Amino acid sequence: MVTLDILDLKGSSKDKIDIPDEVVKQEVNTNILHLEVKRFLASARSGTSKTKGRAEVRGGGKKPWRQKGTGNARAGSSRSPIWKGGGIVFGPVPRDYSFKLNKKVIRKSKFMALSDKFNEEKIMVVCEFNFKKPSTKSAAAILNNLKVGTSKVLIVLDKLDGNDLLSFRNMPNVLLTTYKSMNTYEILVSDCVIFTKSSLEKFLEEFSNARS
Repeated sequence: MVTLDILDLKGSSKDKIDIPDEVVKQEVNTNILHLEVKRFLASARSGTSKTKGRAEVRGGGKKPWRQKGTGNARAGSSRSPIWKGGGIVFGPVPRDYSFKLNKKVIRKSKFMALSDKFNEEKIMVVCEFNFKKPSTKSAAAILNNLKVGTSKVLIVLDKLDGNDLLSFRNMPNVLLTTYKSMNTYEILVSDCVIFTKSSLEKFLEEFSNARS
């Protein structure tokens, strides 16, 4: 069991929270992390690239010239791939790039990514933001108080709605997610991860239920 400070919005320690070793003390396996990042990025690909083959290109129904006697090479269609304006050979077609990984592997990769951030002291826990109204200026001030104002930050919330979302979403260096949808890729590409106290508690509760 490890302990993290719970910070207020000015960066001062107000309380502490215990986190199981299994969440932040995993030995990092780069092969597992690579597979999960590859799976996540592949699932995000649209797979809509498309070219036309010779059967789909318009025209070419008439034989360009007779088979013999012209001195030209034999040709049956002006839409042949070797002709300008012809079809494309082995071009891309719409496809699904996603592939599956075992749920346990995905879960373990997430803990490995969190362990990596924990080893670098890049995980923070803060009390609730509680914006009375949307304010990007106030959100930026909070990140400056936490000394991560210019870093790429992943903020983990209970849910993506309300003033918290509206305050942070316009900041180019901030990624927003929930404790349920947090993924390995977003953790790895961020310089630091900031949990709210309630989102971390719910994340650990979910972890505890899955283990039991």
